[in-house]
Amino acid sequence: MASVSQEPATYRPERPQWAEFFKIREMWASLAISMMWLAVLFDALFGPNFVGASNDGNSTTIPSAIFVAFFAFLASASVAKRGFRQGTD
Repeated sequence: MASVSQEPATYRPERPQWAEFFKIREMWASLAISMMWLAVLFDALFGPNFVGASNDGNSTTIPSAIFVAFFAFLASASVAKRGFRQGTD
């Protein structure tokens, strides 16, 4: 009597489910930093300027994107420190 041997089962890793993408800390950190700098870009393009007038008639104009970029830098450093650190929570 002849029998046909069956091939060994091959290992196929499962595809990650969509809910697992919500647990990726690095993805959310990079998305947050990208959105911060996108806000700086839009403020630089469409935002108002800070205008300071003095009593002698002179005025100083400073783009508001400079201040927004400063705080985006501080926030980016903070988010990067927390989001990209190695180790467990």
